[in-house]
Amino acid sequence: MGYMSKNGRRPNELASKTSHIHIVNDPVVESFINDCVLPKSGDEVDFPSYNMHSVQSDVKSPINHVFAIDGGYTEIFVKNEFPSSNISFFQFGASGFSMDDLNEIANKAFISPDDISKLKNIERFKLVLPTKNIIIKSEKNLTNSVRTTIYNFFMNEPKEQGDSKKSNFLKTLSWFLFEEYREKELQINKWNLSTCPCCGSSNINLIKETMSTSFTFQCTECKDTIYLTDVFRLHEAIDNELGAGGILGYLTNLLEHVILIHLIKTVLEIKKSLLNEMLLIKDGPLGFFGQTANLHKPMRSLTNYLLTTHNLFLAGLEKSGAFVEHANEISKEMKPDTFLLLNNKYIYKYIIPGDPESKEPYARTSYYSGKLIYKSKDDRMYVVTVPIDNAEILIAPKITDYKNIDVILKSIEKLKCDMYDNALIPIALVNKLVSLSNHPSSVILEKFAKKSIG
Repeated sequence: MGYMSKNGRRPNELASKTSHIHIVNDPVVESFINDCVLPKSGDEVDFPSYNMHSVQSDVKSPINHVFAIDGGYTEIFVKNEFPSSNISFFQFGASGFSMDDLNEIANKAFISPDDISKLKNIERFKLVLPTKNIIIKSEKNLTNSVRTTIYNFFMNEPKEQGDSKKSNFLKTLSWFLFEEYREKELQINKWNLSTCPCCGSSNINLIKETMSTSFTFQCTECKDTIYLTDVFRLHEAIDNELGAGGILGYLTNLLEHVILIHLIKTVLEIKKSLLNEMLLIKDGPLGFFGQTANLHKPMRSLTNYLLTTHNLFLAGLEKSGAFVEHANEISKEMKPDTFLLLNNKYIYKYIIPGDPESKEPYARTSYYSGKLIYKSKDDRMYVVTVPIDNAEILIAPKITDYKNIDVILKSIEKLKCDMYDNALIPIALVNKLVSLSNHPSSVILEKFAKKSIG
């Protein structure tokens, strides 16, 4: 890295214009590049040997309601000069509408604003997080500031009528982790926390019976307070000097899942039969990543429980990434109204370079679902993840491992949106209502944060 001008009196140090010669002429570098392998193009795929299926056209859909969940964040500077300070604004949304409203609008020659408002029934959640060189007044460092901020968010959201503590996200998190949806004797009694966020001790057992009414524990080593939200392990990826920028993507996916789980819990408590007619759609794949990856285990337990004792129509829709690019590559090779189940051999041979004969299922430490590529009747391509009805992720899942797959795909086809390529109405709506743009949102939020902190 070159020297940067501090006050404009001297120029920035520019990179060399000839140093690339030493790289190009290095035989070791050339040998390494020659040994690399690239993903194959669409016309190289051998489809007959893979798991291609047609969607059952006569399947009767019980779906009457659709709920979509999405979220996003923007990181801004609240202090540009040295030492620079960053803060992040998050916004999440859960949008719901009935299929009857959608069908009614589809049959109209003119759509009024009142009609559109029926599809914009949305619940928003906001979170502000210190990211770099900024702490909250009650804490001594950035790590604890982030921990406390997340804990307070879970304690105070969602803001509902009556006693919010009966229905906040912390109650939902406890219900989820300790599997309180099961019979008493089948529930989980403890959660193993890999490291204490206060003293760094390893393998701290969080015993449910010792949890306080405010969802906190006492570390057995340092006797300091551990929040239930510390199970996310985000504190392990925060550096008090470099900042918390590395957790923002993981936190976004995590909070989208928490909203999803809270919705499921609420339905089970109010009217279980509603699960039989609800399609739940999450933006992005169904999995937990990075520091939060271990949460895929209780999520798999929850989805398996629902598939066995009730019902579950849940799908994750991907809008970008290697799988979406591959789906576009093979779109001409697939017939309309068909779907391709992706297994280890296919993924590592055609999408992500790897060992097709690997005995470790793809994403076994993060996904609680399996991937498929779906081509609708009108030639739209979708990368979909659906929960697998199995205790573990499989190397080569079969169609029987995907319960309700035909109903889910038929519903996705009905929810098509012409605004963007391969878009769905619920995802497009919720994204439009919660996403934060670089301009003017980031500019306005930056001015708002600077004025408020100042």
